Amino acid sequence: MRTIEVTTTQNVTIEYELADVRNRILAFAIDFTIIWLAMLFISIFSSAFHSNIVFWFVLLPVVLFYSLALEILNNGQSWGKKAMGICVVKINGTKCSAGDYLIRWAFRLVDIYFSLGSVASLLISSTERAQRLGDIAANTTVVRIRPKNILHLKDIMNISSHQNYVPKYPAVRQMKESEMLIVKNVLERVKKYPNEAHREAVVNLAAIMKERLNLVEATANPVSFLNTVLNDYIVLTR
Repeated sequence: MRTIEVTTTQNVTIEYELADVRNRILAFAIDFTIIWLAMLFISIFSSAFHSNIVFWFVLLPVVLFYSLALEILNNGQSWGKKAMGICVVKINGTKCSAGDYLIRWAFRLVDIYFSLGSVASLLISSTERAQRLGDIAANTTVVRIRPKNILHLKDIMNISSHQNYVPKYPAVRQMKESEMLIVKNVLERVKKYPNEAHREAVVNLAAIMKERLNLVEATANPVSFLNTVLNDYIVLTR
């Protein structure tokens, strides 16, 4: 899994999973299917009009400007991208402009159509930020906004604990499974990617958990505290 860190204009660093070739091909296939169905629908219900008028002013604009219009109007997502949970983002953290989407759209001729997708596939697979030519020119990339790795209760239960473990925070029993999955996810992320954004997330989450558990005494190191809370939850609820 390849990732990219984007620092927003508010100086907040967000880590995204980069969309791989498969995600982007499937999104393109969904968009192509939508375009084909739209053309079929228009053709069937436009028989009363002059065929040339329909072609030049309805069908051709749908084919040419579908992806451009959708990405501009829907913050970097065509319907295919939305279905696949991926989105176009600006690498420097600013919001993509209409000009950025226009540049990406213009390069589709080389990236996708003239090369039958081979140029786009090669570059997405080989470049550090998974960029095709249009992305490189517009300083954008495509990221996943739905995490590929989803945690479940069995993931929590896999955490080892001692037979005679004594819980330190009995009040953790009131917490929901979904909340404890967030704790586990945050701990795993900071362990795998120990950057400033993830360390800050741990500190903030520890403060929230302290408030939820009505703790007044000072807690240990945020990571140690959250690990203890997680282990307590497992022992008390399994």
